Amino acid sequence: MGKLIVVVGNSGVGKTTLTRELCVHFPMVLALEQHIERPFQALCLKDMSRFSFANQVDYLLLRAEQELAIRQNPGVGIQDGGLDLDYFVFNRLFFNRGDMRADEYALCQRLYRMLRTMLPHPDGVIYLTAPIETLVKRFARRGRTLELARIEDLQAMDILLEEWIKSLSPCVVLRVDASADDPAYSGEIERVIQWIEKVP
Repeated sequence: MGKLIVVVGNSGVGKTTLTRELCVHFPMVLALEQHIERPFQALCLKDMSRFSFANQVDYLLLRAEQELAIRQNPGVGIQDGGLDLDYFVFNRLFFNRGDMRADEYALCQRLYRMLRTMLPHPDGVIYLTAPIETLVKRFARRGRTLELARIEDLQAMDILLEEWIKSLSPCVVLRVDASADDPAYSGEIERVIQWIEKVP
């Protein structure tokens, strides 16, 4: 069974950048967020209350499908974000914002729990952190056209992330300070790869 590593963190912290950079230096199967390709993402921008539930179900299923493909092959696979991040952070954020009803959130919860009974948890979690003021600047300049999170959500997302990370065993989490303006992660890439190699 393949090893699954996920790169998690707040919006704009550099998850996709690090994920791609790691794949340059270490042979891994790459699984990205695919926000442009998702069928409900653009619709959410027009009407969040109508389409956020369908969008979140689609993402939970996409992430589970990616995990399954990684697990069915030898070697290492890496995701930017992932099933747990989508549930523990984005599902909860959209529910707390009022973009999903309680019954819709409950269905997402049931789906997540069912998927996790069939799929093992990630073998390793790389947790990127940066101060909120740094995230705000990066979020503003990256200019994604299909961004559902908002600048004003970053603080709430940080809280949700910390709550989830604290529920994990410390031995599966590698914290990486992503506050430096270093897109190649030159100061961290070797340490991260060495950690991935040691993940059981």
